[in-house]
Amino acid sequence: MANKKLYYRHLMPFGAEVKPEGGVLFQLWAPTAERVELCFEGDQESGPAISMSAAADCWYRHHLPEAGAGGRYQFRINGDIRVPDPASRCQVADVHGQSEVIDPAAFAWPDDDWTGRPWAETVLYELHVGAFTAEGTFRGVEKRLDYLVELGVTAIELMPVADFPGTRNWGYDGVLPFAPDRCYGRPEDLKRLVAAAHARGLMVFLDVVYNHFGPEGNYLHLYCAPFFTDRHTTPWGSAINYDGPQSRVVRDFFIHNALYWLEEYRLDGLRLDAVHAIRDDSRPDILTELAEAVRNGPGRERQVHLVLENDANQARYLERQEGRPRWYTAQWNDDIHHCFHILLTGEQEGYYADYRKELATALGRCLAEGFAYQGEQSAYRDGSKRGEPSAALPPTAFVSFLQNHDQIGNRAFGDRLTTLTDAKSLQAMTAVLLLSPSPPLFFMGDELGTRTPFPFFCDFSGDLQAAVTAGRRREFAGFAAFREPSARARIPDPQADGTYASAKMRWEEATSGSGLAWRNFYQRLLRLRLRFIVPRLGAMAGNDGRFYVLGERSLLVEWRLGDDSILRLLANGGEKTISSLPEIRGTVFYESEPGLEAGLRHGTLPGWSVAWFLEARE
Repeated sequence: MANKKLYYRHLMPFGAEVKPEGGVLFQLWAPTAERVELCFEGDQESGPAISMSAAADCWYRHHLPEAGAGGRYQFRINGDIRVPDPASRCQVADVHGQSEVIDPAAFAWPDDDWTGRPWAETVLYELHVGAFTAEGTFRGVEKRLDYLVELGVTAIELMPVADFPGTRNWGYDGVLPFAPDRCYGRPEDLKRLVAAAHARGLMVFLDVVYNHFGPEGNYLHLYCAPFFTDRHTTPWGSAINYDGPQSRVVRDFFIHNALYWLEEYRLDGLRLDAVHAIRDDSRPDILTELAEAVRNGPGRERQVHLVLENDANQARYLERQEGRPRWYTAQWNDDIHHCFHILLTGEQEGYYADYRKELATALGRCLAEGFAYQGEQSAYRDGSKRGEPSAALPPTAFVSFLQNHDQIGNRAFGDRLTTLTDAKSLQAMTAVLLLSPSPPLFFMGDELGTRTPFPFFCDFSGDLQAAVTAGRRREFAGFAAFREPSARARIPDPQADGTYASAKMRWEEATSGSGLAWRNFYQRLLRLRLRFIVPRLGAMAGNDGRFYVLGERSLLVEWRLGDDSILRLLANGGEKTISSLPEIRGTVFYESEPGLEAGLRHGTLPGWSVAWFLEARE
């Protein structure tokens, strides 16, 4: 008997809805438009336009009986400019062009009983759809899923896919947040990728951007001025209006976007980009309201995980309730990245300066308590206090990493740690990352020890091209290596075809001697994690970690795991051998070099070495 097929749609007051009785209902909120018309089919620049009636709440709606899935449409504002649907599920061409009516019920999902995976099992593999394969598509990613399963990954995290201008972009310049970019494939291609991942036991996460729109292709200001506010500012200009007059519809737009991805695409989680740049003085704020909508919606039926990027280190959003996340499951822990980076490279400019003085203490605090900054003053931020106490949270509330798209791509040349340090030290810190209780994340290619850069790239049009290139180079003027204009001129042009091409994964590395060695190293560590760590994480509570500084760059860290066993890490992140070590109880299940355990019995730990111990409960 064939498996039953399932169909998923998310109903919302935005966009084009294929009606069960036939036809399509088109909806647009346009409070600052004088007139709105629907332009269905026809030529993009001319063709017929249908007047849309306006309700008292500034919604323009029109049911078109002859319309159906596949139909192309735009809205014409004030008899003048044609704009895409801001809630478009699919764009025919680019962000300036026609939207396409999509019927979510046209995609049949397999009845595979997928309800997600526990967060404790998470090992995240972050990738850029366009740069991950030669094809640069959702189908290209699908072809590599077996490779990721074999590696030991349990979740892939896609950088933003919302429709952006041009043919290449990191994704953070998206302007149509409901439409997967056509460069990667159609909506059904992304759904096939998710279904194929689930069939292999892989979770799929998506990075979403709710703090700004990109600089090209956002037409909301023409007919929907209340979407933005001058009461707050962001690094990208006027803030999104989450707390001012008429903000209810704005809040609903983004809450529905989160629910749409989770319900219509069956995603397992979202990572919310840079929420510290979301300005909202209302209570509950948009982050709280969005999380509660997810928990009370798709989160009631299956395991859905919400992850934050939040430079403010606001532990309140990670609060647990009866052992479960009340709002957000975890946060990317930039603090631990910065500590790792200083250990490996010695770099101390910019935000790294906040961690250089008591580096071992900062790293130990990250491993045992979550954040390094839990309310202390930050010199980099002109002495302002940063963060909230986090020790009462379990380690699973913090996603750790040595690299991610930001920490590679925000460097002038997008260079990897493999070009900044040696293999021995990098492998030592990788062993710390992958065996610590916090869920690890690594960026595509890390597992191959790749030296392939991941520079910033984009594809804007008009005057934006030169402005973005100049702005990118100006960002680095404060760094010693780029004070001279000639040095800044060497920074890759984000607009150049070659910059994007240089970021593409080199899959031939997967079968090279070096690539195989690195991949085997990652596989070994992830198998150890699965065997010794993961089964003991589920019941971990807060205040279960402690650390001891053994030297300027060395640590002993202990965690009481969920089954009352004790996990211990002994790590030396420097060149000098550490002696007079305390006696470490437990069985060694990982040593970074042969014979390390024997040396530990004599109280010595060589430079750049790591040992992991497990003391099982009696």
